[in-house]
Amino acid sequence: MRMFTSLFFLSQLRLNLTLMVGLLGILPTAMAQQPYPNKPVRVVVPFQAGQGTDLIARLVAQNLGAALGQNFFVDNKPGAAGILGAQLVKNAAPDGYTLLVAGGGPLAINPSLYTKLPYDPLKDFEPVALIAAVPNILVVRADFPANNLKELIAQVQNNPGKFNYGSSGNGVPNHLIMELLKNAADLNIAHIPFAGAGPSLTALINGDIAMMFETAASAMPHVKSGRLKVIANAAGRRSVSLPDVPTIAEGGYPGFAAQGWSAIVAPTGTPPQVLRSLHAETAAMLKRPDVRDRLIGLSTDPMDLSLEETSAYMKAQVVQWARAVKLSGARAD
Repeated sequence: MRMFTSLFFLSQLRLNLTLMVGLLGILPTAMAQQPYPNKPVRVVVPFQAGQGTDLIARLVAQNLGAALGQNFFVDNKPGAAGILGAQLVKNAAPDGYTLLVAGGGPLAINPSLYTKLPYDPLKDFEPVALIAAVPNILVVRADFPANNLKELIAQVQNNPGKFNYGSSGNGVPNHLIMELLKNAADLNIAHIPFAGAGPSLTALINGDIAMMFETAASAMPHVKSGRLKVIANAAGRRSVSLPDVPTIAEGGYPGFAAQGWSAIVAPTGTPPQVLRSLHAETAAMLKRPDVRDRLIGLSTDPMDLSLEETSAYMKAQVVQWARAVKLSGARAD
Protein backbone atom coordinates (compact mmCIF):
# COMPACT_ATOMS: atom_id res chain seq x y z
CA MET A 1 0.00 0.00 0.00
CA ARG A 2 2.81 2.37 0.92
CA MET A 3 4.60 1.51 -2.34
CA PHE A 4 1.42 2.23 -4.31
CA THR A 5 1.00 5.59 -2.53
CA SER A 6 4.63 6.52 -3.25
CA LEU A 7 4.29 5.60 -6.91
CA PHE A 8 1.06 7.61 -7.18
CA PHE A 9 2.74 10.62 -5.52
CA LEU A 10 5.73 10.41 -7.89
CA SER A 11 3.39 10.10 -10.85
CA GLN A 12 1.45 13.23 -9.81
CA LEU A 13 4.69 15.11 -9.17
CA ARG A 14 5.94 14.26 -12.67
CA LEU A 15 2.59 15.35 -14.13
CA ASN A 16 2.67 18.66 -12.26
CA LEU A 17 6.25 19.33 -13.32
CA THR A 18 5.36 18.58 -16.92
CA LEU A 19 2.42 20.98 -16.75
CA MET A 20 4.58 23.69 -15.18
CA VAL A 21 7.25 23.32 -17.87
CA GLY A 22 4.55 23.48 -20.52
CA LEU A 23 3.07 26.62 -19.01
CA LEU A 24 6.49 28.26 -18.78
CA GLY A 25 7.01 27.50 -22.45
CA ILE A 26 3.65 28.95 -23.39
CA LEU A 27 4.01 32.11 -21.25
CA PRO A 28 6.63 33.93 -23.39
CA THR A 29 4.66 33.14 -26.52
CA ALA A 30 1.46 34.42 -24.97
CA MET A 31 3.22 37.58 -23.81
CA ALA A 32 4.72 38.08 -27.26
CA GLN A 33 1.28 37.75 -28.84
CA GLN A 34 -0.21 40.54 -26.72
CA PRO A 35 -1.26 43.44 -28.94
CA TYR A 36 1.17 46.36 -29.30
CA PRO A 37 1.42 48.51 -27.29
CA ASN A 38 0.64 46.94 -23.91
CA LYS A 39 2.73 49.36 -21.83
CA PRO A 40 3.85 53.02 -22.04
CA VAL A 41 6.02 54.04 -25.00
CA ARG A 42 9.01 56.34 -24.53
CA VAL A 43 9.46 59.00 -27.24
CA VAL A 44 12.99 60.40 -27.02
CA VAL A 45 13.60 63.91 -28.34
CA PRO A 46 17.32 64.78 -28.56
CA PHE A 47 16.69 68.50 -28.00
CA GLN A 48 15.44 70.84 -25.30
CA ALA A 49 11.75 71.06 -24.40
CA GLY A 50 9.99 73.83 -26.30
CA GLN A 51 12.18 73.54 -29.39
CA GLY A 52 10.45 72.88 -32.75
CA THR A 53 11.14 69.15 -32.85
CA ASP A 54 9.91 68.84 -29.27
CA LEU A 55 6.60 70.54 -30.09
CA ILE A 56 6.09 68.22 -33.06
CA ALA A 57 6.97 65.18 -30.95
CA ARG A 58 4.48 66.11 -28.25
CA LEU A 59 1.72 66.51 -30.83
CA VAL A 60 2.55 63.08 -32.27
CA ALA A 61 2.85 61.42 -28.86
CA GLN A 62 -0.47 62.78 -27.68
CA ASN A 63 -2.32 61.57 -30.76
CA LEU A 64 -0.62 58.17 -31.00
CA GLY A 65 -1.39 57.58 -27.34
CA ALA A 66 -5.06 58.40 -27.89
CA ALA A 67 -5.26 56.18 -30.98
CA LEU A 68 -3.44 53.18 -29.49
CA GLY A 69 -4.72 53.38 -25.92
CA GLN A 70 -1.36 53.72 -24.20
CA ASN A 71 0.74 56.54 -22.80
CA PHE A 72 3.31 57.82 -25.31
CA PHE A 73 5.50 60.09 -23.17
CA VAL A 74 8.17 62.52 -24.41
CA ASP A 75 11.61 62.25 -22.82
CA ASN A 76 13.98 65.11 -23.71
CA LYS A 77 17.63 64.06 -23.91
CA PRO A 78 19.45 67.08 -25.36
CA GLY A 79 23.16 67.36 -25.95
CA ALA A 80 25.94 67.05 -28.53
CA ALA A 81 23.85 68.07 -31.56
CA GLY A 82 21.32 65.32 -30.91
CA ILE A 83 23.91 62.57 -30.53
CA LEU A 84 23.12 61.71 -26.90
CA GLY A 85 19.44 61.07 -27.54
CA ALA A 86 20.05 59.20 -30.79
CA GLN A 87 22.64 56.91 -29.16
CA LEU A 88 20.25 56.19 -26.29
CA VAL A 89 17.58 54.98 -28.73
CA LYS A 90 20.09 53.01 -30.78
CA ASN A 91 21.01 51.03 -27.64
CA ALA A 92 17.40 50.50 -26.50
CA ALA A 93 15.58 47.19 -26.87
CA PRO A 94 14.15 46.93 -30.41
CA ASP A 95 10.61 46.24 -29.23
CA GLY A 96 8.77 49.42 -30.20
CA TYR A 97 8.73 50.86 -26.68
CA THR A 98 11.53 53.36 -27.28
CA LEU A 99 11.24 55.66 -30.28
CA LEU A 100 13.22 58.68 -31.52
CA VAL A 101 11.72 61.84 -32.98
CA ALA A 102 14.50 63.82 -34.64
CA GLY A 103 15.33 65.66 -37.83
CA GLY A 104 17.97 66.14 -40.45
CA GLY A 105 20.69 67.14 -37.98
CA PRO A 106 21.02 63.87 -36.06
CA LEU A 107 19.73 61.65 -38.89
CA ALA A 108 21.32 63.13 -42.03
CA ILE A 109 23.96 65.80 -41.29
CA ASN A 110 25.87 64.32 -38.34
CA PRO A 111 27.27 61.34 -40.31
CA SER A 112 29.31 63.74 -42.46
CA LEU A 113 30.01 66.27 -39.74
CA TYR A 114 31.45 63.84 -37.15
CA THR A 115 34.19 61.33 -37.96
CA LYS A 116 33.47 59.25 -34.85
CA LEU A 117 29.70 59.30 -34.67
CA PRO A 118 28.54 56.53 -32.27
CA TYR A 119 25.64 55.52 -34.50
CA ASP A 120 24.79 55.10 -38.17
CA PRO A 121 21.35 56.57 -38.97
CA LEU A 122 20.77 54.17 -41.86
CA LYS A 123 22.00 51.00 -40.12
CA ASP A 124 20.99 51.56 -36.50
CA PHE A 125 17.43 52.85 -37.03
CA GLU A 126 14.29 51.72 -38.79
CA PRO A 127 12.13 54.49 -40.29
CA VAL A 128 8.61 54.73 -38.91
CA ALA A 129 7.23 57.90 -40.51
CA LEU A 130 8.14 61.34 -41.75
CA ILE A 131 6.00 63.82 -39.87
CA ALA A 132 6.68 67.25 -41.31
CA ALA A 133 8.98 69.26 -43.53
CA VAL A 134 10.52 72.30 -41.86
CA PRO A 135 10.98 75.22 -44.31
CA ASN A 136 14.15 77.27 -44.10
CA ILE A 137 13.67 80.77 -45.46
CA LEU A 138 16.23 83.35 -46.53
CA VAL A 139 15.61 86.54 -44.54
CA VAL A 140 17.17 90.02 -44.51
CA ARG A 141 16.54 93.26 -42.63
CA ALA A 142 13.50 95.19 -43.77
CA ASP A 143 15.77 97.93 -45.22
CA PHE A 144 18.02 95.58 -47.23
CA PRO A 145 18.22 96.83 -50.85
CA ALA A 146 16.66 93.71 -52.41
CA ASN A 147 13.14 92.34 -52.44
CA ASN A 148 13.66 89.04 -54.24
CA LEU A 149 16.37 86.47 -54.86
CA LYS A 150 17.49 87.91 -58.20
CA GLU A 151 18.05 91.34 -56.65
CA LEU A 152 19.84 89.87 -53.63
CA ILE A 153 22.18 87.81 -55.80
CA ALA A 154 22.96 90.90 -57.87
CA GLN A 155 23.76 92.92 -54.75
CA VAL A 156 26.19 90.27 -53.47
CA GLN A 157 27.84 89.67 -56.85
CA ASN A 158 28.26 93.39 -57.53
CA ASN A 159 29.80 93.95 -54.08
CA PRO A 160 32.15 90.98 -53.50
CA GLY A 161 33.26 90.65 -49.91
CA LYS A 162 30.92 93.39 -48.65
CA PHE A 163 28.18 91.17 -47.21
CA ASN A 164 28.19 88.44 -44.61
CA TYR A 165 25.66 85.93 -43.36
CA GLY A 166 24.88 84.33 -40.04
CA SER A 167 23.85 80.93 -38.80
CA SER A 168 23.03 79.09 -35.59
CA GLY A 169 26.48 77.45 -35.62
CA ASN A 170 28.95 75.56 -37.78
CA GLY A 171 27.43 72.59 -39.57
CA VAL A 172 23.79 73.33 -38.73
CA PRO A 173 21.22 73.32 -41.55
CA ASN A 174 21.00 77.09 -42.02
CA HIS A 175 24.80 77.27 -42.38
CA LEU A 176 24.87 74.43 -44.89
CA ILE A 177 21.95 75.74 -46.96
CA MET A 178 23.74 79.05 -47.50
CA GLU A 179 26.84 77.14 -48.57
CA LEU A 180 24.72 75.35 -51.18
CA LEU A 181 23.41 78.71 -52.42
CA LYS A 182 26.93 80.19 -52.45
CA ASN A 183 28.04 77.33 -54.64
CA ALA A 184 25.03 77.53 -56.94
CA ALA A 185 25.19 81.33 -57.41
CA ASP A 186 28.98 81.79 -57.08
CA LEU A 187 28.72 84.18 -54.13
CA ASN A 188 31.57 85.76 -52.18
CA ILE A 189 30.05 86.09 -48.72
CA ALA A 190 31.54 85.39 -45.28
CA HIS A 191 30.01 83.15 -42.63
CA ILE A 192 29.54 84.30 -39.02
CA PRO A 193 28.30 81.52 -36.71
CA PHE A 194 26.34 82.21 -33.52
CA ALA A 195 25.33 80.07 -30.57
CA GLY A 196 21.76 79.39 -31.61
CA ALA A 197 18.88 80.92 -33.54
CA GLY A 198 18.14 83.65 -30.99
CA PRO A 199 21.54 85.39 -31.09
CA SER A 200 21.83 85.09 -34.88
CA LEU A 201 18.37 86.59 -35.46
CA THR A 202 19.19 89.40 -33.02
CA ALA A 203 22.39 90.09 -34.96
CA LEU A 204 20.42 90.23 -38.20
CA ILE A 205 17.83 92.61 -36.78
CA ASN A 206 20.62 94.81 -35.38
CA GLY A 207 22.42 94.91 -38.73
CA ASP A 208 25.50 92.97 -37.60
CA ILE A 209 24.95 90.46 -40.40
CA ALA A 210 23.27 90.97 -43.77
CA MET A 211 21.24 87.80 -44.22
CA MET A 212 20.64 84.27 -43.06
CA PHE A 213 18.55 81.18 -43.57
CA GLU A 214 16.34 80.30 -40.62
CA THR A 215 13.40 78.04 -39.93
CA ALA A 216 10.10 79.71 -40.71
CA ALA A 217 8.93 79.05 -37.15
CA SER A 218 11.79 81.17 -35.75
CA ALA A 219 11.93 83.88 -38.41
CA MET A 220 8.29 84.58 -39.30
CA PRO A 221 7.40 86.40 -36.05
CA HIS A 222 10.08 88.98 -36.94
CA VAL A 223 8.81 89.17 -40.51
CA LYS A 224 5.27 89.80 -39.26
CA SER A 225 6.57 92.52 -36.93
CA GLY A 226 8.15 94.31 -39.91
CA ARG A 227 11.76 93.98 -38.78
CA LEU A 228 12.72 91.35 -41.37
CA LYS A 229 11.57 90.44 -44.86
CA VAL A 230 11.54 87.10 -46.65
CA ILE A 231 13.50 86.62 -49.87
CA ALA A 232 12.96 82.95 -50.69
CA ASN A 233 12.22 79.45 -49.39
CA ALA A 234 15.00 76.87 -49.74
CA ALA A 235 12.59 73.95 -50.15
CA GLY A 236 12.06 72.29 -53.51
CA ARG A 237 8.47 73.47 -53.72
CA ARG A 238 6.35 76.15 -52.12
CA SER A 239 5.44 75.54 -48.53
CA VAL A 240 1.88 74.89 -47.43
CA SER A 241 2.54 77.13 -44.46
CA LEU A 242 4.12 79.87 -46.64
CA PRO A 243 2.33 79.64 -49.99
CA ASP A 244 3.26 83.18 -51.10
CA VAL A 245 7.02 82.76 -50.61
CA PRO A 246 8.81 81.73 -53.85
CA THR A 247 11.47 79.03 -53.81
CA ILE A 248 15.13 79.41 -54.73
CA ALA A 249 14.46 77.08 -57.66
CA GLU A 250 11.82 79.54 -58.90
CA GLY A 251 14.32 82.36 -58.45
CA GLY A 252 16.61 80.99 -61.14
CA TYR A 253 18.28 77.90 -59.65
CA PRO A 254 16.33 74.85 -60.86
CA GLY A 255 16.73 71.76 -58.73
CA PHE A 256 17.75 73.64 -55.61
CA ALA A 257 16.03 71.95 -52.67
CA ALA A 258 17.04 71.93 -49.02
CA GLN A 259 14.75 71.72 -46.03
CA GLY A 260 14.60 70.47 -42.50
CA TRP A 261 12.25 67.69 -41.45
CA SER A 262 11.11 65.66 -38.46
CA ALA A 263 10.74 61.89 -38.45
CA ILE A 264 10.01 58.98 -36.14
CA VAL A 265 12.54 56.13 -36.11
CA ALA A 266 12.96 52.99 -34.02
CA PRO A 267 15.99 50.83 -33.18
CA THR A 268 16.98 48.37 -35.90
CA GLY A 269 15.40 44.99 -35.24
CA THR A 270 12.02 46.37 -34.18
CA PRO A 271 9.35 43.88 -35.35
CA PRO A 272 7.94 44.76 -38.80
CA GLN A 273 4.36 44.53 -37.54
CA VAL A 274 5.12 47.17 -34.90
CA LEU A 275 6.66 49.47 -37.51
CA ARG A 276 3.65 49.00 -39.79
CA SER A 277 1.22 49.67 -36.94
CA LEU A 278 3.01 52.86 -35.90
CA HIS A 279 3.29 54.04 -39.50
CA ALA A 280 -0.40 53.41 -40.19
CA GLU A 281 -1.51 55.30 -37.08
CA THR A 282 0.85 58.20 -37.82
CA ALA A 283 -0.34 58.41 -41.42
CA ALA A 284 -3.97 58.44 -40.27
CA MET A 285 -3.16 61.14 -37.73
CA LEU A 286 -1.47 63.34 -40.35
CA LYS A 287 -4.59 63.23 -42.51
CA ARG A 288 -6.74 64.76 -39.77
CA PRO A 289 -7.53 68.45 -40.34
CA ASP A 290 -6.87 69.40 -36.70
CA VAL A 291 -3.40 67.82 -36.72
CA ARG A 292 -2.53 69.30 -40.12
CA ASP A 293 -3.68 72.74 -39.00
CA ARG A 294 -1.54 72.47 -35.87
CA LEU A 295 1.56 71.50 -37.87
CA ILE A 296 0.97 74.29 -40.36
CA GLY A 297 0.53 76.63 -37.39
CA LEU A 298 4.04 75.59 -36.33
CA SER A 299 5.27 76.73 -39.79
CA THR A 300 5.85 73.18 -40.96
CA ASP A 301 4.36 71.13 -43.80
CA PRO A 302 2.73 67.77 -42.96
CA MET A 303 4.26 64.88 -44.92
CA ASP A 304 2.54 61.76 -46.22
CA LEU A 305 4.98 59.09 -47.41
CA SER A 306 4.86 55.31 -47.30
CA LEU A 307 7.40 53.35 -45.25
CA GLU A 308 9.36 52.61 -48.42
CA GLU A 309 9.27 56.26 -49.51
CA THR A 310 10.33 57.37 -46.04
CA SER A 311 13.33 55.05 -46.15
CA ALA A 312 14.33 56.30 -49.61
CA TYR A 313 13.91 59.93 -48.56
CA MET A 314 16.15 59.54 -45.52
CA LYS A 315 18.86 57.82 -47.55
CA ALA A 316 18.77 60.63 -50.12
CA GLN A 317 19.00 63.22 -47.35
CA VAL A 318 22.22 61.68 -46.01
CA VAL A 319 23.75 62.03 -49.49
CA GLN A 320 22.49 65.59 -50.00
CA TRP A 321 23.76 66.90 -46.68
CA ALA A 322 27.11 65.15 -47.14
CA ARG A 323 27.63 67.36 -50.20
CA ALA A 324 26.67 70.46 -48.23
CA VAL A 325 29.05 69.59 -45.38
CA LYS A 326 31.87 69.06 -47.89
CA LEU A 327 31.20 72.43 -49.52
CA SER A 328 31.20 74.17 -46.14
CA GLY A 329 34.35 72.51 -44.89
CA ALA A 330 32.68 72.21 -41.49
CA ARG A 331 33.87 69.64 -38.94
CA ALA A 332 32.56 69.11 -35.43
CA ASP A 333 35.00 66.61 -33.89
